[in-house]
Parts: sequence; C-alpha cells; structure tokens
Amino acid sequence: MGTISNDPGIVRPINDHWAIRCCERGLVPDVLVRAGMRRLMRARLRDEGADDPERGAESFHRLLNDLRTMPIAVETRAANAQHYEVPAAFFEAHLGPNMKYSCGYYARGDESLSEAEEAMLECYVKRAGLADGQRILDLGCGWGSLTLWLAQRFPSAQVVALSNSQGQRSFIERLAKHRKLDNIRVLTGDIVSFDFPERDRDFDRILSIEMFEHMKNYGLLLAKIARWLNDDGQLFVHIFAHRTLAYHFAPRDETDWMTRHFFTGGTMPSAALLLNFQDDLRVARQWWISGNHYARTAHQWLESLDAGRERILAIFTEIYGRDAALWFRRWRMFYMGVAELFGYAHGNEWGVAHYLFEKRKKERLDRTEA
Repeated sequence: MGTISNDPGIVRPINDHWAIRCCERGLVPDVLVRAGMRRLMRARLRDEGADDPERGAESFHRLLNDLRTMPIAVETRAANAQHYEVPAAFFEAHLGPNMKYSCGYYARGDESLSEAEEAMLECYVKRAGLADGQRILDLGCGWGSLTLWLAQRFPSAQVVALSNSQGQRSFIERLAKHRKLDNIRVLTGDIVSFDFPERDRDFDRILSIEMFEHMKNYGLLLAKIARWLNDDGQLFVHIFAHRTLAYHFAPRDETDWMTRHFFTGGTMPSAALLLNFQDDLRVARQWWISGNHYARTAHQWLESLDAGRERILAIFTEIYGRDAALWFRRWRMFYMGVAELFGYAHGNEWGVAHYLFEKRKKERLDRTEA
C-alpha cells in the first residue's frame, strides 16, 4: 500500500505547519481537512504540469534519468517502520477478512470490503493466468492476503512469499499453520540485496501488489525479476498511479508530515512509467482501474478504523504510549487523504494500473540455443 504526500508526492491536509498540528489534535472537522486536501491536489497537478504537456514531458524525462541512476530502492527500513512493522493486530482490527492492504474492486459499487477484496483477488487470477500446480512468487507479500488466498485456492501450487518484514513473515506462517496450508514458504529479504539461488528460481508466475511504488530503479528491479522467471514465466504488477504524471515522494519542508510518516522514499508512477523499462521483460498487456475503487476502499478502511477505535487505541498505547491518540488521528488523516486523492475528479486522475510482463523473445531464444 502506498500513500499520499504533498511533496513530490500528493497532499498534506493544509499547507501550514500550525494547521497540520491542529488537524493532528483533532481540532479541525473532517470536512475542512478534506477540502484542504483537494485544494492541494489541484496545486500539485498545476505544479507537475498536468495542464502543460511540454513541461510535463520535461519533468517526466528528468524523473526517468533520476530513476536510472538510483538503486532498486531507498529508505527500505523507513517503509518497514511506517507500515510493515506496525503490529498485525492493528491491521486485523480494521482491514477486511483477507487482510488485503491494497485496492479492492467494486464492479457494482456497493460491495462490502470483504467482497471487494475477493473480487480483486479473482481479478489477479484471471489477468495473471494463475492455475493450480504453478510455482508462484508473491513479491512484497504484505500481510499474506494473496499468498494465503492462493495457497488455499490452488492446493497443488507452490506459493513463495517474499517480505522485508520479520513481523509479516511470522504472521503469515502462523496463519498458514492454523489453516493447515503446507504449500507456502515465506522468506524475508531486502529487494535491493536479496536474490534467489539458481536452484530456487524458475517461477511460473511472479505477482507484485503495490510494492513497485516503493521502488526507484525499475530497470535493475525488472532485470532481477526476469532471472527468477522460467522461459514461459510472467510477471503481474498492480500499482497505484497517476494517468500521466510521475514523481518522487521526497520531503521539501518540515510541514510535509505525510511523506515523513507514511511514504518515505517512495515513487508515484504514471500509467506509462514502466513502459520505459522493457529491456529484460516486455509488457504484454496493460489495464487501468478507476480511482473510485481505491477511494471506496479507503473510505471503508476509515469506517472500520473508527468502528474499532477503542481496540486500536489499546494497541497504539502499547506502541506509542501517550501518543496513541495522535497516531490514531494520523491514520484517519492518511485514509482520508487516500480517499480524496483517488476520488479526485471522479476517479479520473489517480487510479490503479495492472501490467502483465513476459520475457523478451531474444532472451528466450538465447537460453534455448545455450
């Protein structure tokens, strides 16, 4: 799951340090917080050149040059601290039954959170061409929503989950044992330095759900993933994105609390960003999902967060002590920001992109001849 930011990210609630403090203390009504978010989104679009194609193209070119000189990812420890080492009990208290910490799918528009989780998981099966008996890697597995669901759906498949978080690994292993799923293997590693030994590669499918937003050098990342696939293997990627703009999440001043607290070192991709990194894998198919789906997901997370307030405050008290209420309000603001961002302009600016990658024919031929 990625986030919202006002820097080269997306939005902070109000463009003033004092006003942000008021929001964090719960002194500003939600309606005004949301209005401030929308105002800053309009400013972000202007700043990034959404209404000036020439300036937007120059900005995109600069970003590509930046990404190509960077490591695969930066600030991986910060991402852990901000999202993935927060106790599982917190997410259990307000996410859906599958613990899917990413966008759901609302074909009708009135689905429950549970139904939306299931619908998006089914979407992955269809678009990634998943089947029983495959060897599947869940890259950046989160709290195991996809790993556990696939292991149960395809009992003859081998499902490997890779996470940067020991807490997530322990949580997934515990649930797998409880559900008597013996076709799951969970690994912990930093994507920058992690690699599978030769004997453990040869995956039929690799899926990555809202992990690429934490990455930088997509060329190096995709080259590494290509080595892990067999000749007919495919990579399926689910990311949130803007329809045309791409930019870094990077703090510019002390008031940018969203980048600092929720998405340090991240990237906002555009729908076309990954098309510029096809040296080792080529895009065979691309899809776009309206931002309204993510807006509704975030609204339902917020509703569940509010409904579980007492339970969550007890969890936060163990972690943050006297700052428990402050962190509860920060998470409320975060989910409001996600909802406003993806719901902006009726869901037509920011949304979710799906990609299906396959190995380039030249590489397949080279390996066959060898």
